[in-house]
Amino acid sequence: MKKSGTALLIFLLFFSLNLNAQKFEKLSQYVNPLIGTEKMGHTYPGATAPFGAVQLSPETDTIAYELNGKYNGEVYKYCAGYRYEDKTIVGFSSTHFSGTGHSDLGDFLVMPTVGKLQLNPGTATNPESGYRSRFSHQNEKAEVGYYKVKLDDHNILAELTATTRVGIHRYTFPKSDQAHIILDLMAGIYNYDGKNVWTYVRVENGNTITGYRQTNGWARTRTVYFAMKFSKPFKSYGQKNFDGKQVYNGFWRKFDQTKNFPEIAGKNLKMYFDFDTIENEAIEVKLAISPVSQANALENLEKETGNLSFDQVKAQTQETWNKELNKIVVKGSETEKTNFYTAMYHTFISPTTYTDVNGEYKGLDQNIHKTEGFTNYTTFSIWDTYRALHPFFNIIQPKRNNDMVKSMMAHYNQFSMKMLPIWSHYANDNWCMSGYHSVSVVADAIIKGNYQGDAKEALKACVATANKRDYEGIGQYIDLGYIPAEKNGTSVSNTLEYAYDDWAIAQLAKHLGETEIYNQFIKRSENWKNNFDKTVGFMRPRLADGSFKKDFNALSTHGQGFIEGNSWNYSFFVPQNPDELIQLMGGKKKFASKLDELFTMHLPDEFFADTEDITREGIIGGYVHGNEPAHHVAYFYNWAGQPWKTQAQIRRILEMQYKATPDGLGGNDDAGQMSAWYILSSLGFYPVAPGSEDYAIGSPAIDHAVLNLENGKTFEIEAINQSPKNVYIQKIVLNGKEIKNFTLKHSEIMNGGKLSFYMISKPRK
Repeated sequence: MKKSGTALLIFLLFFSLNLNAQKFEKLSQYVNPLIGTEKMGHTYPGATAPFGAVQLSPETDTIAYELNGKYNGEVYKYCAGYRYEDKTIVGFSSTHFSGTGHSDLGDFLVMPTVGKLQLNPGTATNPESGYRSRFSHQNEKAEVGYYKVKLDDHNILAELTATTRVGIHRYTFPKSDQAHIILDLMAGIYNYDGKNVWTYVRVENGNTITGYRQTNGWARTRTVYFAMKFSKPFKSYGQKNFDGKQVYNGFWRKFDQTKNFPEIAGKNLKMYFDFDTIENEAIEVKLAISPVSQANALENLEKETGNLSFDQVKAQTQETWNKELNKIVVKGSETEKTNFYTAMYHTFISPTTYTDVNGEYKGLDQNIHKTEGFTNYTTFSIWDTYRALHPFFNIIQPKRNNDMVKSMMAHYNQFSMKMLPIWSHYANDNWCMSGYHSVSVVADAIIKGNYQGDAKEALKACVATANKRDYEGIGQYIDLGYIPAEKNGTSVSNTLEYAYDDWAIAQLAKHLGETEIYNQFIKRSENWKNNFDKTVGFMRPRLADGSFKKDFNALSTHGQGFIEGNSWNYSFFVPQNPDELIQLMGGKKKFASKLDELFTMHLPDEFFADTEDITREGIIGGYVHGNEPAHHVAYFYNWAGQPWKTQAQIRRILEMQYKATPDGLGGNDDAGQMSAWYILSSLGFYPVAPGSEDYAIGSPAIDHAVLNLENGKTFEIEAINQSPKNVYIQKIVLNGKEIKNFTLKHSEIMNGGKLSFYMISKPRK
């Protein structure tokens, strides 16, 4: 009886676990991490966990940032380290940005080799001259949390997987008495002489090493600690220091530090570890990182992977991804599912975890802090992501977005300059792009009820950031109502973006009952009008004397006062007040005609020939989807009284700019912003002005979707008769009640229910 009872208990337990596992569809099968790795997508194909601190991925070249004392334009292609077009792999490093238009990282490059030891990477045209290897896409596979490739020149199978803070390499070697694993501490993305400030390595025992790398790059002061553990003891090891001759050598010169020496330091180090291998022998390497210390890196390694094998970690991480992807369950064609779930995958890569397992992290003050009840995040590409990614998180990842806002507040409190982040990265602000769009993220989270911190303190941080007079023309913007063109090369776009941010602050102040702050910032939010020239109908640079700059070209992206755009795209950047913009442009009919012209004009090559991240594929007429400033513009037809044109253009953009191929993104994914646009627009709505509860209705491109909300409710979307031809909306019904104003509210989504679109092939005018 006892054995029978035990067997029954085991059966019931297994049955229960099996039922629980079956709650999730295997949506990970539709994710293709290779999408966006060709041309300008700047995504990477390697292994990462959702919002993981480690992004373990291959590098396909070693292009330097500097060439003959100047910027080397070729390096831009390698923002993510990997290009689908390349034929060789240099190694596998632990940190990467996804979809960005600038770069850093590429820490702790690891490369397995056999034969004569070589410590230089060689060249793409002559890989035999170094440790790199040829590879073929036929022998390459990328999945969520897993990557593998055959290194043809070394006859080694390389496989990668990862937890949140640990990357795991598995290398299957041929029989050899000259097998090596190289650790290149000089390698990095956007690398140049002098970027490495210092590196340190300590050999703890026969299979474990620890150390750190400090760099001065996009992040001015960045130190990453690591712990590296081999599944098999190395028979010998050594290093080469590439620092060059120095006047002072110290007294460490008493030792031969090149071979089997346990403590190494220098600016430019490469290490190697030697093994004897039998045929098809697999060696696993676990490499954990930490922003705090080597001890924390070791703790991260032990706590997250312990005695787990490569296959166990892979299964665990893939199940975690599957759980995250099941937050939205869609029905559609195979291609639609591939695009949709790859977009979801890309939105769940960053911001990245910036907290050790013990809760510690390094702050902006360069001191060690410990989180209290939240996960600290970094990699805030906010100029991009305030538009759709963070609003998407407010629906589908509200707890994480709450932590992200808390991370922004920690940034503010620790920062000597008392500003919310502009582009936050590894306890640094990179100051990249314009605006102070953290205020939009903060306001949107609070207004939508997702922030659990002190809202009034958050408002104070927003106001302090917006009043930082010595930052990029803010003082002139406050005094004059615009930024003079002779003072700032991006004067117009800065003014427009500040005006939107000020509106977001005003909405937050109104929400909190702070009338004085509301009045101040709602007035400032009207500053966009000061750059609108009624005589030409465009936003235009304005000089300090109040006159408009004479040499003006609305198509040009150079010398016209805009960043990543021209006046044709930026003249519509008034997401906070489209009604008044429409009136200034001559009323609804003229406004709609101007939108028509934007989407149908021919933009000559000369106007984007020198723009790194835009090619012809990323442009529809004069509308540039591959950059963010006009992401809301197609939805403006709703305000112009012609919503059917919004519906047609949204479906056109979805079809043209997102494809299930390596070159399937029409521009940089920009830390998930492009993908978030795809997801929300595919579901049928979009946050034109974050900081408002309202979403503009577009045209759903999926047949059916269920949003499994964190509050336990579900929001169901069905697009009846939706097809490539049936892109127009006949009727919209929410919980049995028809929506006629083409607006959906955030609370209506979060309360759960059913949204039905009835789709037809001809516009309903």
